[in-house]
Amino acid sequence: MTTFTKLSYARPDLDALNSRLSDYSVELQQASTLEEANELIRQINKERNDFETQSQLVAIRHSVDTRDAFYEAEQTFFDDALPVYEKEVQAYYRVLTEHELRSQLEEEWGSQLFELAERALKTFDESLIPKLQEENRLSTSYQKVMSAAQIEFDGKTLNLSQFGPYLQSPDRSVRKAASEARYTYLSDNGEELDRIYGELVRVRTDIAHTLGFPSFVELGYARMQRVGYDESNVANFRKQVRDVIVPLASSLKEKQAKRIGIDTLTYYDESFVFPDGNATPQGDEAFIIEGGNTMYKELSNETDAFFQYMQERGALDLTAKPGKSGGGYCTYLPSEGLPFIFSNFNGTAGDIDVLTHEVGHAFQVYESRHLKTPEYAFPTYEACEIHSMSMEFFCWPWMELFFGDQVDKYKFNHLAGSVTFLPYGVLVDEFQHVIYRNPDMTAAERRQAWRDLEKVYLPHRDYEENAYLESGAWWHQQGHIFQSPFYYIDYTLAQVCAFQFWVRMHEDREAAWNDYLTLCQAGGSRSFLELVELAGLKSPFEDGVLKETLEQIEDYLLKHPLAN
Repeated sequence: MTTFTKLSYARPDLDALNSRLSDYSVELQQASTLEEANELIRQINKERNDFETQSQLVAIRHSVDTRDAFYEAEQTFFDDALPVYEKEVQAYYRVLTEHELRSQLEEEWGSQLFELAERALKTFDESLIPKLQEENRLSTSYQKVMSAAQIEFDGKTLNLSQFGPYLQSPDRSVRKAASEARYTYLSDNGEELDRIYGELVRVRTDIAHTLGFPSFVELGYARMQRVGYDESNVANFRKQVRDVIVPLASSLKEKQAKRIGIDTLTYYDESFVFPDGNATPQGDEAFIIEGGNTMYKELSNETDAFFQYMQERGALDLTAKPGKSGGGYCTYLPSEGLPFIFSNFNGTAGDIDVLTHEVGHAFQVYESRHLKTPEYAFPTYEACEIHSMSMEFFCWPWMELFFGDQVDKYKFNHLAGSVTFLPYGVLVDEFQHVIYRNPDMTAAERRQAWRDLEKVYLPHRDYEENAYLESGAWWHQQGHIFQSPFYYIDYTLAQVCAFQFWVRMHEDREAAWNDYLTLCQAGGSRSFLELVELAGLKSPFEDGVLKETLEQIEDYLLKHPLAN
């Protein structure tokens, strides 16, 4: 069993790969028997899995150390190669969707593959390859700005992720100083971040218009492969969040201010929740992994086998370090059947959230790796996030392993934070709708649009005298806005599904877990709404579901001994 560090990388011969894919597509088009067509699809899937494994290997190694010149160059290669490769994938999709054996192929491979292929065909044209390459390069340049931070603070040189403990310090002056140091870096790079985003809006709008879409909004939805719902459903969901969640979130923030003994909760206070300090893990990465072993062994046979597999193959890179890209993610190396978890542990409760959240993603793809279709490795994003956010809640019975006598503080803040996240999540979504409906906005107008929406969804937010944040620049640090447009409402939709699992696990934990396992094993073989139904959940788009789901959670939070 090869460990991640020993996996070999060789730059793919793109011309040879595309020639083989092209030949397979021609043969598939001419295939007259189901057996012949299925074998060609299997060959195409193998070629794609091999290429995408090499691509992900580079992306991981580049994000682990963005200073590594070799993998920086290879990332540049893939930024340019991926749109060229996509041309052949699109040619395959066209053959697939127009095939005379389509109905029989759908029985073999599932109708979701054909739904996804039809959507993908609307998002690509060969003439757009230079623009797609430009989009990739701009996205990589954003990552470079954000990972290049070397900020002197407290006698140390810190990147953006390493500020976490200081932002939660019981000493308010430390929280303020840390926030100011962090936002000074972002402010110093603010014009460059505005420039990068302006260029991204421009090139994405150009791509959308070339493809015949009225704006990038419609193309963004097609790229996100949204099946069974549209922009109007999302807008109605945002309205429910405004009506149901914003008042509750504001109440929770008012209680937080009172609890920590201040009159006004400012931007540098928001991460500090309890007067004697937030719950923190009682040990380092090794301690957390040890607790993870116990937790996943006791949770289920499946999670035990999975977590051992991840460690044996060295597929966890968890602690923040210089040169490492920020954030956390899970990805998948299909030819190896190997999920990979990347994060930036920094000594806060967020370390445990990553262990449970990203493990939820990784566990899903591990459980559905029997589905050999590349499109089914992960479901569409809003369904993906159900696995991660629900796993956070399924792990609650083991939180004492990590937090000891602080476990009640952790659980309260985890649930409260999940609720107060919803308004922020839909704000990120609505902001992008505004921007891409008005692509000619200036940088200042984009910032103002964000600030105006903040006042609707986050009315408690107080930037005191920070001119950079008051200008509406908070979103500069939200990587999804730059790198994965419209990938954010997904978290909020999934959060409502995860809340349903939270309610159900308090009623019948075994039944809830079995439905969750079924959901994971289905991978991406069905649409979001079909997967929601498969798991015995209600659609978050349905009027009244949000209010109904939050009743028990609101009761738990407002009556909790730690609330006041």
